[in-house]
Amino acid sequence: MPKRKSRLEAARERSFEHHGRRISFHLPGMFLAGRTRGRYPAVSITGEACALSCDHCRGKLLAPMLKATSPQALVDKCRALEADGHLGVLVSGGCGPDGSLPWAAFLPALAEIKAATGLFVSVHSGFVDRETARGLKAAGVDQALVDVIGSDDTYREVYHLDNGLARLEASLAALAEAGLPVIPHIVCGLHYGALRGEARALDMVAAIDPPLVVLLSLANLPGTPMAAVAPPPPEAVAELLIAARLRLPRAEMSLGCARPRGVERLEILAVEAGVNRLALPSDAARQRAAELGLAVDYRRTCCSVRHGPTENPW
Repeated sequence: MPKRKSRLEAARERSFEHHGRRISFHLPGMFLAGRTRGRYPAVSITGEACALSCDHCRGKLLAPMLKATSPQALVDKCRALEADGHLGVLVSGGCGPDGSLPWAAFLPALAEIKAATGLFVSVHSGFVDRETARGLKAAGVDQALVDVIGSDDTYREVYHLDNGLARLEASLAALAEAGLPVIPHIVCGLHYGALRGEARALDMVAAIDPPLVVLLSLANLPGTPMAAVAPPPPEAVAELLIAARLRLPRAEMSLGCARPRGVERLEILAVEAGVNRLALPSDAARQRAAELGLAVDYRRTCCSVRHGPTENPW
């Protein structure tokens, strides 16, 4: 424990040095806090369809998303969202058998959304080639969220994809070449709760030197093969967060919304490690931030986005 405490304090001090004594709490668009809902919803361009049927998800993560399965439906949905006061949108969806999304058909719609609205637009890109990455950039997409998986075993056994690492590396290279900002997401314990590939994922993230790194932890979704799998312990997730902070001091660190609910220990460790953004904070996390004397921003957006005004606490 003393060793962990020393590393935790070093990470927090490094965070304060580069980012100040502050934290932002985020309420994404698919979640409610009391009667308050986030203002940054997710929209699926494939409905609930996903050809991969990954073992941790089986399409369950698509179910609560808004649906817009045609380009015109996406434009109409985004216009309505802006009129209703939303700040932006995460455009996502299920993957085809090769791990890609049907972006080609939606590029004109994304360009129209950026031209006709003030919405900040993120995409869950999936695997992309150079042409698709350039198309997303030309359409005005603001950022690409990319799940960085560091193990071909995990791609094969969980995602049902071959050569996943090579495809991921090619996608990251294509997005970098296109100049589209990448927000990498590392999911701890995705291999049936075991840590396998997270260290390599951090190596890949460090190589692209992103402005923000989002850490997640396996969440047990009912109706999936991982419904009864124990997620990694909070200390293991915190250790990866600490390693990322010490390796990438200029990057902001976030603990994202895709994690087990009610695990206050993980949130407290993240705050103590100097995390800069935290989605869906518990009362315990807020209290720990207050005890550390942190200035707090409240934002009703995905934790990958700091867009729009600071909100009132929810």
